Amino acid sequence: MEVKIDTKEKFTVVTPIPTELTVNIAAAIREKSLEKLQEPIKNIVLNLENVFSIEEAAAAVLATLQQEFYEKNTSFVICCLQKPVEAAFAEADMLDVMNITPTESEAWDIVQMEEIERELLSDDDI
Repeated sequence: MEVKIDTKEKFTVVTPIPTELTVNIAAAIREKSLEKLQEPIKNIVLNLENVFSIEEAAAAVLATLQQEFYEKNTSFVICCLQKPVEAAFAEADMLDVMNITPTESEAWDIVQMEEIERELLSDDDI
């Protein structure tokens, strides 16, 4: 799988290199991302800046993956969508249910805010 992986303090940035995101690439991203749930740094930022087309099935894999992360109290944020990819998510009615930001920096902010929110909610349980 051709991806760049960059681990930060609170999250891992996964950036696919191919310009088309196929269902096979999405499945490989899913597999690698789910492995991260076993590591200390569990949050994922998926940077799609290089992707200019996406198969609908690949978009569905990413939507399901995001839900899997949130069910495990972990963040999964997609950023840097190119216009054709954003349109594909919109056509599949997935744009509104996914956590998408315009820039990687904003994705980092979302991850950090969600981390704080989880900490506050866990403190309320005490």
